Amino acid sequence: MRLIIRNGRVLDPFTGADGTADVLIEDGRIRAIGPRLEAGGARSFDATGLVVTPGFIDMHVHLREPGQEHKETIESGTRAAAHGGFTTVCSMPNTSPANDRPEITALIRERADRAGWARVRPIAAVTVGLAGTELTDLAALAAAGAVAFSDDGRCVRNSLVMRRALETARELGRPVIDHCEDHNLTAGAVMNEGPVSRRLGLPGWPAAAEDIMIARDIILAEALDAPVHIAHLSTAGGLRLVREAKARGVRVSAEATPHHLLLTDEAMAGRDTRFKMNPPLRSAADVEALIAGVADGTVDALATDHAPHTQEEKAVGLAEAPFGVVGLETAVSLLLDRLVRPGLLPLARFIALWTVEPARILGLTDLGRLIPGAPADLTLLDLDKELVVDSEAFLSKGRNTPFDGWTLRGAAVRTIVGGRLISTEVQP
Repeated sequence: MRLIIRNGRVLDPFTGADGTADVLIEDGRIRAIGPRLEAGGARSFDATGLVVTPGFIDMHVHLREPGQEHKETIESGTRAAAHGGFTTVCSMPNTSPANDRPEITALIRERADRAGWARVRPIAAVTVGLAGTELTDLAALAAAGAVAFSDDGRCVRNSLVMRRALETARELGRPVIDHCEDHNLTAGAVMNEGPVSRRLGLPGWPAAAEDIMIARDIILAEALDAPVHIAHLSTAGGLRLVREAKARGVRVSAEATPHHLLLTDEAMAGRDTRFKMNPPLRSAADVEALIAGVADGTVDALATDHAPHTQEEKAVGLAEAPFGVVGLETAVSLLLDRLVRPGLLPLARFIALWTVEPARILGLTDLGRLIPGAPADLTLLDLDKELVVDSEAFLSKGRNTPFDGWTLRGAAVRTIVGGRLISTEVQP
């Protein structure tokens, strides 16, 4: 019931702390933080050489359960999350059936609690069956534990439905998270529209399809003074719209994924379905703009959009293969190595994007910070740990990563959830 983390570099963007200290944990909560704490009888973990941070939160994950357990289960997905450094994940509602009823929201929470690897905070559907026409009972879903609402995988195409969703969610104190895609402009597309798609002769997906719906959502959010969150932002135009809206005081936030920050549409030259994702990989100019937006605060959070598929589903042609990549076990190392290490993103900012910022967006006021009385959720980072991405060793059922074989430096090495020191090698 008592655990002390000794001699780590405690770095918490919420409090501004950054220095060597101990963290004393009792009964699942942080009791004290400071140098050389007294902790008679407590189990001790030596964090010398490690960075001790608030528990990382991934606000965009597809756990596939219920109904698609051949792709992922809550058990396998949260175990992968813990292995990747995440103490909380937010599950998207495009399950089978969709998470559009309170009993499904409750089921997801119960199964996650039973698994015990990481906290799961469900995101419930905006519309019944994700069909885009009839609003779900947002109040009942919130009461059952939904922290936000989204039809992710599909855009809320009907502007009247989106307006009503924003109005209701505002009163409930929950954000609406929108997958911004004008489906009329993307029908049949498999990759970003541009010089690469034309060279390859592949159907292109214009950036405008994303930008148009981002602009629509911003206009509605501004008119209603309601919070809206843009999922997996991928275009320079969309970033500009978000930046300008924030300058006007619009309650808009946005997330970016590692794959959109590190890869361009040139990766599609080999027609490998591991690089097929939604939104698609964009141009080098889009990637450059996104990295700048992450660093300057326009982008509020990082998220994996972890979307596992079976190898058989991905082992078909580009037109037939499903969109999506896995990311829970690679995201932290990828961005530590490719953004933090070369100085493109300060370490404190990187940590904030996984902790205090997603907690703020989702109203998780008890998470994302290291303060006495808070739940004892921590992530421990080794900035010098070297690894090679090996999809065959993933704890997720999904193997569909575009980063297989990459050599990286920096990793999450342990998580603590509610005061329990989690090892993915054994059952917690």
